[in-house]
Amino acid sequence: MTELLTAAQMRAIEQAAIDAGELTGLELMERAGRGVVEAIFEEWPELDRRGASPSRSPGYLGPDEGKPLRAVVLCGPGNNGGDGFVVARLLHELGWEIDVFLYGDPEKLPSDARKNYERWADQGIVKVYSINPPPLVDEYLKLPNKIDLIVDGLFGTGLTRPLQGVFTLLAEAEIRSLLRKHSVRVAAIDTPSGLCADSGRVIGQIITADLTVTFHSKKIGHMTAKGPANCGVVRTKPIGLRSSEGDEIVRLVDPEGELHPKDTPSNKYAHGHALILSGGSSKTGAARLAARGALRVGAGLVTLGVPLSAQMEVASQVTAVMIQRVEGADDLSGVLLDERLNTLCLGPGLGLERARELVPVVLDAKRATVLDADALTAFADDPSALFAQLHEKCVLTPHGGEFARLFPDLSEKLAAMPTKGPAYSKVDAARDAAKRAGCVILFKGPDTVIAAPNGRCSINAAVYERAVPWLATAGSGDVLAGFIAGLLARGLEPMQAAEMAAWLHVECARSFGPGLIAEDLPEQLPKVLKQMNI
Repeated sequence: MTELLTAAQMRAIEQAAIDAGELTGLELMERAGRGVVEAIFEEWPELDRRGASPSRSPGYLGPDEGKPLRAVVLCGPGNNGGDGFVVARLLHELGWEIDVFLYGDPEKLPSDARKNYERWADQGIVKVYSINPPPLVDEYLKLPNKIDLIVDGLFGTGLTRPLQGVFTLLAEAEIRSLLRKHSVRVAAIDTPSGLCADSGRVIGQIITADLTVTFHSKKIGHMTAKGPANCGVVRTKPIGLRSSEGDEIVRLVDPEGELHPKDTPSNKYAHGHALILSGGSSKTGAARLAARGALRVGAGLVTLGVPLSAQMEVASQVTAVMIQRVEGADDLSGVLLDERLNTLCLGPGLGLERARELVPVVLDAKRATVLDADALTAFADDPSALFAQLHEKCVLTPHGGEFARLFPDLSEKLAAMPTKGPAYSKVDAARDAAKRAGCVILFKGPDTVIAAPNGRCSINAAVYERAVPWLATAGSGDVLAGFIAGLLARGLEPMQAAEMAAWLHVECARSFGPGLIAEDLPEQLPKVLKQMNI
């Protein structure tokens, strides 16, 4: 899986390479600056005027193309600013007109950043402004005069306090609109200034980017919370560092090698039997969606446990899914005598009273279990009563509201306005919740976070090119619960099942496209699995 780093983890990786003599800080900074320039030209080829082809010679240039391109490079007081000085120098060498602004005192720059500041200043081409106290933005940036590019090298991953000073004006909607009107592109180095790299949360204000260029690996903040809305396109550039290992590293869900086809001769019981408990009459739709999802994802058998009042209703709606009467706790205990039932799923449409009665019986069976919806809300008054019964084979799948009912203190921390970085993140919240519950937590959302009690954590992000806003439709979460149950029935471990199910859920939505309703999701699985050669 692709690693997603915190700012501290990235610094540790860089320092390890420096300490090992593999690279110097200056070499890393030079590679980062070159990566930014490469990414800018990849994203906006019209800004790349390198080469000597006839189409680029003066005689072939249009009236605007003949003018030098102009970039404003904003450099901050840390190493992100050092990267900015490299970018300024490289663009100038390519014939750009460059205005460089330093926010801070050049005497206080870190050693490598100071050297690159001096390399730029020694050229004597454009004066470097030390903005302390700050001037007016329109006086120095000369908005709306012609600017082709703004490079944000103010804070990057080093942000620990709210964005302040003159450049907060670039975070205002009116200025942003002005930049767009005049086709000014904004490229951020590592992260847009104002974005917490560890959480994706905005600290104070933020300078929204059209392009964000990061190094070695994406950061957690690129993929969570407000990151995707403010980073624009994210490009990752290698700078010669090694990958990291360990459960402390968050990773993007990658299904490669996680799910194997049914390629050995066997009977249906070899692929597991999932029992999904339903609510009463007129409350069975959610459980039926989950059952369909479990069956499609590969469970050998799926049975719906329904009360007598709903049996005829369910019987008229299902075919391959079987039906078993489960009126209450005694019926359920009897059904669970069949040890071939290796996975249980309850919550979708179950009803709160029915959930309070049946959840303890299910958890006492100590089998792979998915708890969703009503099975979570039923314990909102006393979450500790639920946690006391959970075991390591469980997967809880709360959305934001359900998470707040079970973990109100964690939800409150997550909702609090951050005043410094690193800010408390959805990753932090999911990890803390998993440790408290003693089982896997799948914290739903476009930035779904999946965490295990041992600290292992992954993100299934439906953002950027994977964005599927049409997945926000009634019943889609019920199908996800069914996917997890089906994969557990097939023998996947809870963390593995949750990751795979979340990934397949998004891929099915992408496969169908706009107009999706929950019933469509399971029917896309054959196509998606075939594309995966499964």
